[in-house]
Amino acid sequence: MAIALAMRALANERRLAILEWLRNPRAHFPPQVDGDLVEDGVCGVLIARKLKVSQPTVSEHMRILVQAGLVRPKRIKQWTFYRRDERRIDEIKRAIAKAI
Repeated sequence: MAIALAMRALANERRLAILEWLRNPRAHFPPQVDGDLVEDGVCGVLIARKLKVSQPTVSEHMRILVQAGLVRPKRIKQWTFYRRDERRIDEIKRAIAKAI
């Protein structure tokens, strides 16, 4: 089931771009007022701006990535920040490699 969720999450170019950006957030996003880009993650507002989409659209993409275990959300004030879950990504990579 985890593999299927991950594969569905990865089957979208925008979600793949988000994961790539979150790999090195300082290279892809400006500094934030609240939260550290690496330690706390990237604010959903910045992700929406970079994708040039609405907040609800980014929220849906991020919900799918969170459900798949590829990213972790963190609330700071009224904002949600996202960062990659590297341990989980490695587990999913190994599971996919085993299944193929």
